[in-house]
Formats: sequence, C-alpha cells, structure tokens
Amino acid sequence: MVNLLSALMVTRMLTRDHPQVQAASALGSEIPFGDVWWFVYAGISCFLVLFAGIMSGLTLGLMSLGLVDLEILQRSGSPSEKKQAAVILPVVQKQHQLLVTLLLCNAAAMEALPIYLDKLFNQFVAIILSVTFVLFFGEVIPQAICSRYGLAVGANLAWLVRILMLICYPVAYPVGKVLDYLLGHNEALFRRAQLKALVSIHSQEAGKGGELTHDETTIISGALDLTEKVSALIHTTY
Repeated sequence: MVNLLSALMVTRMLTRDHPQVQAASALGSEIPFGDVWWFVYAGISCFLVLFAGIMSGLTLGLMSLGLVDLEILQRSGSPSEKKQAAVILPVVQKQHQLLVTLLLCNAAAMEALPIYLDKLFNQFVAIILSVTFVLFFGEVIPQAICSRYGLAVGANLAWLVRILMLICYPVAYPVGKVLDYLLGHNEALFRRAQLKALVSIHSQEAGKGGELTHDETTIISGALDLTEKVSALIHTTY
C-alpha cells in the first residue's frame, strides 16, 4: 500500500513538472502547446476561417450578380469581363442551389471552428477567438472585397463552387428545387419606365458621369414611348 501511494505521488510530481502539461494548463487546452497535434489543429482552424470567409464573400459576390447583368457584360463588356461573365453565368443560373451550397459550406465551417479551437484554448478564449476571426476574416473583409470585385473573384473561384455544388448536391439540389417552386426564378427584366429612368440616369445632364447627350436621351425615350402614343397626339395640321 505504501509503495502504491509513493508511486502515485511520484507520478503526480513528474506530471505536474512536465513542461507540456504546464503549457496545456496555462492555455487551458486539451493539447499542450508545442505538440504536433496543436499545430495541426491550429492549421485546421486557420483553414476553416479562410474557407468560411471565401463562402461568405462568394455568397455576396455571386448572388449580387443578376442574370441580366451577366448577359449584358457577356455581350458588351470588356474582353476580360466577357470571359468572366461567360464563366460565371452557368453557375449563377442555378441560383437557389448555389445559395444553399454556399450557406451550407459557410455554416459547416463556422460550426466546426469552435470545436478545434476548444482543444487549443479554454472555452472562453475559444469563443472570443472564434467570434473575432469569423467577424473580421470570415465576414467583413471577404464581403468588402467581393462586393467590389465580385465578378473577378467569382470567375477565379468558379471551379471551387462547382466542386462544392457537386459535394452538396444531395442536400442543395432538393432544397433548391423547393425554393424554385415556392419563390420562382429571378429573371427580372427592365420595364419601359425603368429603361427610361436608366437612360435618363446615364445622360450627361444627370451629372453622374453618363455619356448620353440630350438628343440621344430624347430619341431613346421617344422610341420607348411609341407604343403608348397615338397618331392624334403627334399629328401636325398644315
């Protein structure tokens, strides 16, 4: 009995004085700092933050690109814009399936992040780091970039989106079809009144950098009003 107690006391003293155990207790983590698995879990956590940021940015960047806007860019944009629009258009056509895929991947990454951080730090530090990293590197910065360069980012990451849509197909496809049935497709074209307003905004007189002159604006607006006018309104008596 005495030998057993002595062995337990020696084991406790050796464990208490071990540097890795001290590092683990200092961080409040399950894995001691400096261990190989600590760096593995840290790398996985960084990957999850970056992945969640990419998904968040793509959600804003791709879903803000309408089909009409992409077709306009594909027909009349610069050579680089035509190429980028041609790459993105087949992906964006499946709007609801794309939305479900991006949100599902983003949610999976954000939910998995605290699990790995909890093994590196104590619970309170893991929560603070998780919220901070997700807020800045997973939401604010990616969305700020993709809101400005959504077309270029979406075209360069279209291959990744296709892979994720294939992986999430068993869940994203049926949910997307249900959303298609309930909400329909977003294929909004401009009505005549909207086209007239768009032309007036792009006129030089609007002061917003438009290139259309007053005569061009008048001609285009008059052509849009032709179906609403009768000959009696424009008839001239000699």
